[in-house]
Amino acid sequence: MPACEISPEAVEDLQRISDFIAADDPNAAARVTEEFFSAFDQLASWPRSGHLRPDLTDRDVRFWPVRSYLIVYREHERGVQIVAILHASRDIPLILGDR
Repeated sequence: MPACEISPEAVEDLQRISDFIAADDPNAAARVTEEFFSAFDQLASWPRSGHLRPDLTDRDVRFWPVRSYLIVYREHERGVQIVAILHASRDIPLILGDR
Protein backbone atom coordinates (compact mmCIF):
# COMPACT_ATOMS: atom_id res chain seq x y z
CA MET A 1 0.00 0.00 0.00
CA PRO A 2 1.37 3.45 -0.92
CA ALA A 3 2.56 5.60 1.96
CA CYS A 4 2.25 9.28 2.67
CA GLU A 5 5.11 10.94 4.52
CA ILE A 6 4.50 14.43 5.90
CA SER A 7 7.56 16.66 6.23
CA PRO A 8 8.11 18.53 9.50
CA GLU A 9 7.49 21.81 7.65
CA ALA A 10 4.16 20.53 6.33
CA VAL A 11 3.18 19.43 9.84
CA GLU A 12 3.87 22.99 11.01
CA ASP A 13 1.84 24.37 8.09
CA LEU A 14 -1.07 22.09 8.96
CA GLN A 15 -0.94 23.12 12.63
CA ARG A 16 -0.90 26.84 11.77
CA ILE A 17 -3.86 26.42 9.42
CA SER A 18 -5.81 24.43 11.98
CA ASP A 19 -5.06 26.94 14.75
CA PHE A 20 -6.09 29.86 12.56
CA ILE A 21 -9.42 28.29 11.60
CA ALA A 22 -10.06 26.97 15.13
CA ALA A 23 -9.84 30.50 16.53
CA ASP A 24 -13.23 31.12 14.88
CA ASP A 25 -14.66 27.61 14.61
CA PRO A 26 -13.01 24.48 16.06
CA ASN A 27 -15.43 22.22 14.18
CA ALA A 28 -14.49 23.83 10.88
CA ALA A 29 -10.80 23.33 11.70
CA ALA A 30 -11.44 19.62 12.27
CA ARG A 31 -13.33 19.33 8.96
CA VAL A 32 -10.58 21.07 6.99
CA THR A 33 -7.91 18.91 8.64
CA GLU A 34 -9.89 15.82 7.68
CA GLU A 35 -10.08 17.07 4.08
CA PHE A 36 -6.30 17.42 4.03
CA PHE A 37 -5.78 13.87 5.30
CA SER A 38 -8.28 12.51 2.77
CA ALA A 39 -6.34 14.31 0.04
CA PHE A 40 -3.05 12.86 1.38
CA ASP A 41 -4.50 9.35 1.12
CA GLN A 42 -5.73 10.01 -2.42
CA LEU A 43 -2.36 11.41 -3.49
CA ALA A 44 -0.53 8.43 -2.01
CA SER A 45 -2.73 6.12 -4.10
CA TRP A 46 -2.64 8.30 -7.23
CA PRO A 47 0.61 10.31 -7.01
CA ARG A 48 0.37 11.79 -10.49
CA SER A 49 -3.05 13.32 -9.78
CA GLY A 50 -1.56 16.71 -8.98
CA HIS A 51 -0.39 19.41 -11.31
CA LEU A 52 3.11 20.44 -12.23
CA ARG A 53 3.44 24.21 -11.89
CA PRO A 54 6.60 25.44 -13.63
CA ASP A 55 5.20 28.97 -13.21
CA LEU A 56 5.61 28.57 -9.43
CA THR A 57 8.75 26.47 -9.05
CA ASP A 58 11.30 24.45 -10.96
CA ARG A 59 11.43 21.91 -8.14
CA ASP A 60 10.17 18.39 -8.80
CA VAL A 61 6.88 18.84 -6.94
CA ARG A 62 3.19 18.68 -7.76
CA PHE A 63 0.26 20.70 -6.44
CA TRP A 64 -3.18 19.63 -5.28
CA PRO A 65 -5.89 22.11 -4.18
CA VAL A 66 -7.96 21.73 -1.02
CA ARG A 67 -10.31 24.67 -0.54
CA SER A 68 -8.11 27.78 -0.81
CA TYR A 69 -4.91 25.87 0.03
CA LEU A 70 -2.35 24.04 -2.07
CA ILE A 71 -0.79 20.78 -1.00
CA VAL A 72 2.75 20.69 -2.36
CA TYR A 73 4.10 17.15 -2.65
CA ARG A 74 6.62 14.97 -4.41
CA GLU A 75 6.55 11.35 -5.46
CA HIS A 76 8.93 8.83 -3.95
CA GLU A 77 9.34 5.08 -4.26
CA ARG A 78 6.86 4.30 -1.45
CA GLY A 79 4.18 6.90 -2.31
CA VAL A 80 4.36 10.65 -1.70
CA GLN A 81 5.97 13.16 0.61
CA ILE A 82 3.94 16.23 1.56
CA VAL A 83 6.37 19.14 1.33
CA ALA A 84 4.09 22.05 2.26
CA ILE A 85 0.48 23.13 2.73
CA LEU A 86 0.09 26.75 1.73
CA HIS A 87 -2.71 29.24 1.25
CA ALA A 88 -2.95 29.90 -2.47
CA SER A 89 -2.68 33.66 -1.96
CA ARG A 90 0.80 33.42 -0.44
CA ASP A 91 4.04 33.97 -2.34
CA ILE A 92 4.54 30.31 -3.17
CA PRO A 93 7.74 30.69 -5.24
CA LEU A 94 9.37 32.57 -2.37
CA ILE A 95 8.25 30.07 0.27
CA LEU A 96 9.31 27.02 -1.74
CA GLY A 97 12.64 28.65 -2.47
CA ASP A 98 13.27 28.75 1.29
CA ARG A 99 12.44 25.06 1.85
